[in-house]
Amino acid sequence: MKAEIIAVGSELLTPDRMDTNSLFLTERLNQLGIEVLRKVVVGDQHDNVRDAFDEALGRVELVISSGGLGPTQDDLTRETVAELLGRKLVLNESVLRKIEERIRRLGRNMAQVNTRQAMVPEGADILENARGTAPGLWIESAGHIAVLLPGPPHELKAMFTERVEPRLARMAGGVKLFRRELRTTGLTESEVEERIAPIYTLYKDTQTTILAAPGEIQIHLRVWSADAAASEKQLDELVAGITTSLGMNIFTTESLSLEEVTARELTLHRATIAAAESCTGGLFAERLTRIAGSSAYFVGGVVCYSNTLKTAFADVPAALIESKGAVSPEVARALAEGIRRRTGATLGVGITGIAGPGGGSAEKPVGLVHIALADANTTIDRTLRYPSDRERVRWYASQTALDMVRRYFRRADASKPAGSGGGQG
Repeated sequence: MKAEIIAVGSELLTPDRMDTNSLFLTERLNQLGIEVLRKVVVGDQHDNVRDAFDEALGRVELVISSGGLGPTQDDLTRETVAELLGRKLVLNESVLRKIEERIRRLGRNMAQVNTRQAMVPEGADILENARGTAPGLWIESAGHIAVLLPGPPHELKAMFTERVEPRLARMAGGVKLFRRELRTTGLTESEVEERIAPIYTLYKDTQTTILAAPGEIQIHLRVWSADAAASEKQLDELVAGITTSLGMNIFTTESLSLEEVTARELTLHRATIAAAESCTGGLFAERLTRIAGSSAYFVGGVVCYSNTLKTAFADVPAALIESKGAVSPEVARALAEGIRRRTGATLGVGITGIAGPGGGSAEKPVGLVHIALADANTTIDRTLRYPSDRERVRWYASQTALDMVRRYFRRADASKPAGSGGGQG
C-alpha cells in the first residue's frame, strides 16, 4: 500500500510552526509496511485543500491528513473533503453530546461554533478523540481511503495509535520495510559517495540515501519486501561491504549518536575522562553526560575561557600561553594533560579555539580550533578549521573531540593480539 500525507494549516507555511506530525505518521506507516510517497503542506484555502486531496487520492490508496478539523471558519478539511467526494455533511448527535460533555468537564460552556465539529460526511467512520473535541474521520471512496486527523500532535498521535493503526495493520499486506542506518565521521558527503557507490549500486532493490548532518554523514539503507530473510541477508551484505570500504570512519551501524558510541567505548574499557574546554563552553562534557550512567566514566571538567583559569584549573603554564597564544596546539595539549593529572582520569581532553563571530585574525581566523587528547603516556592533537558560524564551530569541535576518543580505543583494540578482547565502536 502507498500513502501520501497532507498537513493542513496556514501556520505551517510560516517560520512559527513546524510540521512534526508527518514525521510521526511516516515512521508508523513504514512500520506497517506502507510506503509514503509524498508529503504536502497546504494553507487554509478551500481550493488549495481540495486540489491537494484530489491529486493525492488520484495517485495512492491511502491519504492521511492532519489539521483543519477545528471549530473555526478557517478549519476547512472536513467540509472540503466531503464536497470533493460528493458526501453530505450530517449533524451527528452522539458526537455533539461528547463534545458538550468534554467542554462541560472543563468548566466551560460550549460555543455554537463547536457544533461544526459534529458535522460528519455521509458514510464516514468516526474516530473518537479522547484528548480533544475534534473527532477524526475515516472515509472510503472508490477504492481509496482518506483519514482525517486533528492537528494537535498529542491528539493526532493517540488517535492514530488507538483508532487508525490497528485497522491499517489488517489491510497493509505482507510487504514490510527493512532498514539499516550507518553513520560516519571524518569524511565529506562526496567522499562517502565516491567510496560506496560502486557497492550500493549493485543492490538494485535497496534504496540508498546519503545525508549530511553536522559533523557526520548518515547512510540510510531501505528495502521494501515480503521476504524478511532475503531482505535481512541483503542488508547484512551491503552493510558489510560499506563497512569494509569506509573502515574506522564508520562509528555506528546501529543509529547511535557519537556520544553514545564514545560512552560505550569508555564503559567497555573501564576508562574515565575529564575535559578542559574553552571555545566549546562545556558542550563536550554536556554531550557525554546527557547519557544515563555517565558518572561511571565522566570524572569532571572545567570551562576555562580566561587565561588565568587555564592556569588555575588545568595547570597550563602562563609562560606557554604568553609565548604560543591561548589558541594553539601547545595550549590544547597542556589543557588535556593538566586536567587529566588534576582529576586522575584515564584520559584528558583539551579544546581551545575561536568560535566567533569576533576575535579572529589573519593568522588565527574564526573557526580555528585545536583539540588534544592525553593519556598517561602520550598526547595527540589536531588542528581544525571549521565554517565560521559560532554554533557550528562549537558543535563540530565537540564532535571531533568525541571522535578522537572513539578512535583512540579503536586503535588500541586493533593493536591487541587476536582474542585479547576490547571494546567495539
